[in-house]
Amino acid sequence: MCDQAVFVGADGRFVATDFARGPWDPGAQHGGAPAALLMRALERLPASEGLTVCRVTYEFLRPVPLGELEVRSSVVRPGRRVQLLDASLLAGGVELIRARALQVQTAQLRAPRNAVTAPPPGPEQGAENDLQPPYRPMFSLDAIELRFVAGTWHGEGPATAWFRMRIPLVAGEDASALQRLAAAGDFGNGISSSLSWHEYLYINPDLTLYIERPPVGEWIGLEAETRIVDGGIGISDGVLYDERGRVGRATQALLVAPR
Repeated sequence: MCDQAVFVGADGRFVATDFARGPWDPGAQHGGAPAALLMRALERLPASEGLTVCRVTYEFLRPVPLGELEVRSSVVRPGRRVQLLDASLLAGGVELIRARALQVQTAQLRAPRNAVTAPPPGPEQGAENDLQPPYRPMFSLDAIELRFVAGTWHGEGPATAWFRMRIPLVAGEDASALQRLAAAGDFGNGISSSLSWHEYLYINPDLTLYIERPPVGEWIGLEAETRIVDGGIGISDGVLYDERGRVGRATQALLVAPR
């Protein structure tokens, strides 16, 4: 069924379904949903042979509503060895999210310099998602399967969890590995914060993904820690994995405020 997807549409025009919904507002999306959709747009831009995405930075300019959306993307700086790409998400002509991606030529070393870091315990050892949602459906329950191998939603301090898509990101398509990585990368502040959702907002106005190598398989792991300093700002920092080992990092700055 076409409604069993996070987004429905094509050719730059999409409708966000209820499966994109986030935890803060019943009419707004979880950041992982549009991050994955913009990753899809970036992947579809022309690229020189041998280049791969190594960094994507998202600026969440405004809350992203459910409903009709437009995606625009372009190559900002073409090149054989380095390229810059842009993508934006709009509603009613207003830009909501801006993403910039860096592509570079992959390294070809005569001998390995760094071994792949081993992953945490696998998703088969994880605990089921224990989130008690304020409404359904939600991205973090109904679009994503989440299994904790350390910590919980209600814990205090670092946490590690595995994520995989339950339904298609875009109706009629299989989500790519980088799209799944973007969807999972935005969960760092959610799984590792020591603050109560009932007492505080801790929303990330940005997300940066560094990608050491393309992930493989359905599952993406995120080992996250959030630090919130009184009188300062919050930073969530995470290591991303597939079931073979480390694939990169995910970092967020946080707006922290009492409700």
